[in-house]
Amino acid sequence: MFWLITVICVLLLLWLFLIFPGRSSAAARAPFQGRTFAHRGLYSPDQSVPENSLPAFRRAVEAGYGAELDVQLTRDGHVVVFHDDDLARGTGLNGRICDLTLDQVHQLRLFGTDERIPLFADVLAVFAGKQPLIVELKSAPNASALCEAVYRMLAEYNGPACVESFDPKIVRWFRVHDPRRLRGQLAMAFCFYKAPTPAWLAFLLSRLLTGFLARPQFIAYGLGPKCLSARFCESLGAMKVCWTSREAEQHSRLMAENDAVIFEAYRP
Repeated sequence: MFWLITVICVLLLLWLFLIFPGRSSAAARAPFQGRTFAHRGLYSPDQSVPENSLPAFRRAVEAGYGAELDVQLTRDGHVVVFHDDDLARGTGLNGRICDLTLDQVHQLRLFGTDERIPLFADVLAVFAGKQPLIVELKSAPNASALCEAVYRMLAEYNGPACVESFDPKIVRWFRVHDPRRLRGQLAMAFCFYKAPTPAWLAFLLSRLLTGFLARPQFIAYGLGPKCLSARFCESLGAMKVCWTSREAEQHSRLMAENDAVIFEAYRP
């Protein structure tokens, strides 16, 4: 019995070490708490105002919303705002941002409109500190260079902006190099992780067992039941951020249950 209790205690301590969140100050959290964030900007459901476009971000600012957006790095080192790992859904081209130059990216159009994939610098100019930003860094072969570029740009940006990623190595990069900036771990239930993420890694990510790398200060967890690790991290002080609300009827409830809500397809 003694050995069984010892093993249970050791496993419990190991679990706590793996998931324990980072601490953040009230001042760091304040711009993001109690706020709603337009997912990829305030875009139109029919993509007539396409997601992650300058018009979508202007609409978010004008409506008084923050925004959650996605950044990637071109082959020649420019930070652009685009969500998918592949360009096919948004532009009709099979390929990745990281394999194209900025000139090649600028030749593409978003969802059949006249809008182009914007530079991150241009999006920052639209927000100009008026509304808070959640910046998701996408994982790619050039992720380290992306982290460095985003760090430099946010250091010069005069406005509230925090960072997040599904990749705990990216979140860790900001823990080491920009510890004062609020950082978050994106996660979701195990069943929603798709290839090429292997099952063992999906299990670790979905249960926040990589938290020891990044010590995230907020957990951005997909809608639906949360794992025990996520709920426990929140009880230890990690901010609660939920994504992505698509039903106006549930918005008030989600705001009451979370510190911040990422939404799309309606106006709260």
